[in-house]
Amino acid sequence: MKTSRRGFLTLTAWGMAAAAAPGMLRAQNLPRPPQPARLRLSCQEGVAPGKTLTEKLDFLEAHGFEGIEPWGGGLPRRVEEFQKALRGRKIRVSAVCAGFEGVLISEDEQVRQNAVRSIREILTAAGALGAVGMIVVPAFNGQTKLGHVEARELLVRLLPELGEHAHKAGTRILLEPLNRREAWFLRQLADAAAICRDVNHPGVAMMGDFWHMTWEEPSDFAAFVAAGPYLQHVHIASRKERKMPGEDPGDDYTDGFRGLKFIGYQNFISFECGSKGNPHQSIPAAVRLLREQWQAA
Repeated sequence: MKTSRRGFLTLTAWGMAAAAAPGMLRAQNLPRPPQPARLRLSCQEGVAPGKTLTEKLDFLEAHGFEGIEPWGGGLPRRVEEFQKALRGRKIRVSAVCAGFEGVLISEDEQVRQNAVRSIREILTAAGALGAVGMIVVPAFNGQTKLGHVEARELLVRLLPELGEHAHKAGTRILLEPLNRREAWFLRQLADAAAICRDVNHPGVAMMGDFWHMTWEEPSDFAAFVAAGPYLQHVHIASRKERKMPGEDPGDDYTDGFRGLKFIGYQNFISFECGSKGNPHQSIPAAVRLLREQWQAA
């Protein structure tokens, strides 16, 4: 079909008009989320102030947190401690942060098997505590000599067994993309989602971290939309120095919050960060900021 110059210009003008009215297109073309998203705040155990687990839980509950995120190392020996401390509270374990031995995509089989064994043990504890999942980084920089293709093929081969163990325990593996200063393998949420899709197991999912995303994602909104239903946990920190949200000038999470709302995100956003000031003051201030930006998103 031939198009005249005038016809071409007309089509171009319509295209420019559509680009100038994204709100209209969004209202017409973008689907509603499966359910309204929720802002459910969590905090890593080591970030929350307090000398004991009970003191930490008291502080978090007093400031509206719904979750606590323990370190995975040694957690199998602490299951009863957490169960007793959480009894009668509204707060729960959100996710379990790593803490395993070995390297999942090491070129050394002994190192890999050590990782598989250790991850299975922590997954069992995570399931007993009702955690959404256990965070797993396949390898940090310098921990594997495998190339990207070999490492990905190995990971996809190993994950179904671990995913099955997680599923039977009532939890999930949560793959975490990092920034390139920490890991060149697995840096973007879309890549983690593609791995989850290839594995295709209910016990294998992923997470996102606003701080890592600062360096690796062109758009927080697009990253979370690409992750879609595979996204089951989120970390948050200030955008530049990994301190409390709001402690870096211009800290803004609204673009990402729009993405979470778009996919109807249901699980936790957990503080993984330091603090420039006294956490008794900086944590409540961060909570206020996040609630304001969630409302604005």
